[in-house]
Amino acid sequence: MDDLELIFTMLGERSTTELHSTKDSKSLAELAEDARTGGNVAGVARKELEKQLKRSVVSKENYLKKTQNKKLTNK
Repeated sequence: MDDLELIFTMLGERSTTELHSTKDSKSLAELAEDARTGGNVAGVARKELEKQLKRSVVSKENYLKKTQNKKLTNK
């Protein structure tokens, strides 16, 4: 991930945590709603920045590449 992707991920996570703390959510349904709302906060912010930049902030390097299996050796 690049810096902007990390920032928007952190914004979604922190927004969700703050919503949970403020609303004192207890049930699974309430927690799921907090997560959806927190993710939406980050999504709206990302889309607004992309509109201003006139480009996507999501990089192609966002996905892990497959690695070759390596044998572990005991030392």
